[in-house]
Amino acid sequence: MSSDINKKSVSAVKWAAMGTVLMFGLQLVTQVVLARLLGPENYGLFAMGLIVLTFSNFLADFGFSWGLVQNRTLSEEDVRFTVTWQALTGLAAMSLLFFMAPWIAAYFKEPRIAPVIAWMSLTCLLNALTAPGSSLLRRSLDFRWLNIIQVSSYVVGYLLVGLPLAYAGAGVWTLVAAWLGQSATALVLTYARTRFSLKPLLWYEGARRSTNVGVTVFVTNLCNWCLNNMDRVFLGRFLNAHAVGVYAVGYNLANTPNSLFLSALQPAFLATGAKLQDDLPRLRDTYLSVLATIWIIILPLFVLLAMTAPDLIGVLYGKVWQESGIVLSILALAMPAYITWGMSTPILWNTGGKHLESLLQLPLIVLAGAALVLWAGQGGAVVAMIAAGTLLARALVVGTVACLRLQVGLGELAPLAARGLAMGLLAAAGSWGGAMLGGLGGSHPLPAFLGGALFGGLTLLLAVLAWPELLGTRAVGMLARFSPPLPARVVSYLRARCGARDNLLDTRELHE
Repeated sequence: MSSDINKKSVSAVKWAAMGTVLMFGLQLVTQVVLARLLGPENYGLFAMGLIVLTFSNFLADFGFSWGLVQNRTLSEEDVRFTVTWQALTGLAAMSLLFFMAPWIAAYFKEPRIAPVIAWMSLTCLLNALTAPGSSLLRRSLDFRWLNIIQVSSYVVGYLLVGLPLAYAGAGVWTLVAAWLGQSATALVLTYARTRFSLKPLLWYEGARRSTNVGVTVFVTNLCNWCLNNMDRVFLGRFLNAHAVGVYAVGYNLANTPNSLFLSALQPAFLATGAKLQDDLPRLRDTYLSVLATIWIIILPLFVLLAMTAPDLIGVLYGKVWQESGIVLSILALAMPAYITWGMSTPILWNTGGKHLESLLQLPLIVLAGAALVLWAGQGGAVVAMIAAGTLLARALVVGTVACLRLQVGLGELAPLAARGLAMGLLAAAGSWGGAMLGGLGGSHPLPAFLGGALFGGLTLLLAVLAWPELLGTRAVGMLARFSPPLPARVVSYLRARCGARDNLLDTRELHE
């Protein structure tokens, strides 16, 4: 049983990693082309509508479908009950958003977004109906098909529908049609894979188990939505569509790899943790290895992104989007904290503290809201700093409680943090030096970007080759576990240089 869970978890993470890389590449290329064709104004209009849509989507989901992942046992009645109430709440959210579109447009002082919101309300029902099938796939750790569905629906929505409309001059309706196409395709493919029962069921004897999870998920999602979207809510209120578009591009470019990572790995960690609720030592060891991966491997990559952000924006989007560079720099530095928070919340859920996620974050909503009311009108860079500070605070609060519940002490966290800080500083120094040299080649941002990215990456690579101990046993163990099979010579070298423990760098595990 334990070996089976381990193999399925490794497979899930590998598929999630492949899907993340593929989706990041697709989204980056597609969003760059669309941004150049549409401009900040159209992107800002869509971003305003998208803020409201994400709120309505979590109302539509309500949280019933998460019971299909979290419950230890599952029956046909559980599935039918979930599907019925997902359909009802999705329909209610769609209707509410459709009829409130004019009032929402009035809040943003932008009448052009009223029809945009009205049409986008359809995705509330589409996404609500997709959620049960997605949860069933997560429960079975079938991340191969989850990633196939995610990539295929994005290709249909944005490449087959969005890009032709953008070239035809459809403006903001390009993004509306792409979003609807993606949601509809995801629903069809998810149902084709899971084939769950569509027979309605309003109540049954075990329904309270699902409703209890649903209510907790609903409250938690409400808190998370506020913290994730307040920056654009207030920015759209105090400034204009152009400012929101500029901010949205920087935010999306920083958040895309992060959100793809979380959307794939957080459910896998949650589903695996649900099966290990009675084996806290293994859950604790896995959590420490996850933190090591985030802080030592992922953090320096985001530092590279932050250092090269202004030049990257200039290369990809052009001068008209140059203001997005500072937004991207600030938010990229905060993304490791976001991932830390996201991978800490499953610990609360799997140790009997699922109610804590929302309670711990309520004070942060008040503080972030007050800061945005006072300073959102000063521009995107100030809003980005408030958003980054909020992400850091969330990681500290939720991560601290997760560590307390697993009895993880500072003595175990400090070496991981020190290694992460060293890797981040190396990335920053190498990137800064490379950008300075590249900048000597002229005013075009491409040489500076290439110099910063190449020198920063090369500095990290040389440091690790010269001193593998810098990564530590946990990070090396995670890399080895989820990489292709390593030669015995490499395994021996890593074990000798890092002093790796058997449970992290066992040769048999590396070749599973």
